[in-house]
Amino acid sequence: MATPAGDNDSIQNGSALKRIHFQEEGHRSGYIPRGIIPVDDIGNVEPAGYAPGEKELRCKLAALYRLVDHLGWSQSVFNHITVKVSEDDHHFLLNPFGLLYHEITASSLIKVDVQGNMIDKGSTYFGVNIPGFVLHSAVHSARPDAKCVIHIHHASCIAVASMKCGFLPVSQEAVLVGNVSYHDFYGVLVDRAERETIIKNLGNNHIMFLRNHGLVVAGRTVEEAFTRAYHTVLACEAQVTMMSAGLENLIIVSEEAKQRSMEVVRRAQEMIEDGALKEKAGQQQPSAAGDVDTKEKKAPQVRWNLGDLEFEAYMRMMDNAGYRTGYPYRLPSFKRPTEN
Repeated sequence: MATPAGDNDSIQNGSALKRIHFQEEGHRSGYIPRGIIPVDDIGNVEPAGYAPGEKELRCKLAALYRLVDHLGWSQSVFNHITVKVSEDDHHFLLNPFGLLYHEITASSLIKVDVQGNMIDKGSTYFGVNIPGFVLHSAVHSARPDAKCVIHIHHASCIAVASMKCGFLPVSQEAVLVGNVSYHDFYGVLVDRAERETIIKNLGNNHIMFLRNHGLVVAGRTVEEAFTRAYHTVLACEAQVTMMSAGLENLIIVSEEAKQRSMEVVRRAQEMIEDGALKEKAGQQQPSAAGDVDTKEKKAPQVRWNLGDLEFEAYMRMMDNAGYRTGYPYRLPSFKRPTEN
């Protein structure tokens, strides 16, 4: 890999190598060099018109667009990821139609309501992609728990969405993501009347395959939606690989095994939400004089929800590469203090 003139010394540093690797890693379709564009371009003060906490959501959503691009799930300027900003006003953020995913920043995101009214144009001259609005407004309006909605056209997801057999329980990932829905293809999503069909077909599930089209994933948080999408993509990739052996040669996970697995997931999530997996206070530590210190050294008390650990790890990777995500870390330092 060619290096910029005068930059040879910095390349010897491991972090510099990491930065270059991250910014120049290409899509599955080929090598696409990208410069580093910081995500958080808003500053420390939230602009007038932002809802409480909107700046944080903007940074998180823009960082997710970069992460989706890094994983090779993006398709030029198309597809969408949205986040609901206001429950009362039903406002949500989405990408301006015309930016590549690695160009999206916190300030460039557009804010609309479910009726299609422009609330905030963002910092670019680009507008809203109509198919994106139709799909995401349908999910956000019908599902209060769908705070974040991810729509991708990943090749393996399109392949599974186009199979008569549908999404098969042939991998652990496929089992753990839970039940899925299907929505038939009626053409490019531009008819707002189709929103009612989308809502009906999605039902209470968090994942829906758009036949001959792609994948829709919903989550209560950005982190949850990303993690659910990640495992669904893995499951689709595994299924597409397996299908070369013929459907008759695939071992389908039994219904009993599926139910046992889902029960494990349910119990684990309940424990996480109840705080049972939080790190408790540490044991008494000896003082410098060798005596036992009466004050306990408490470990960080962190509440992890579904997807938080994975997403935070990726945000560390991006920030280490110089992308300045603006992500509010639950655990700013995961290293235990060195004991002398």
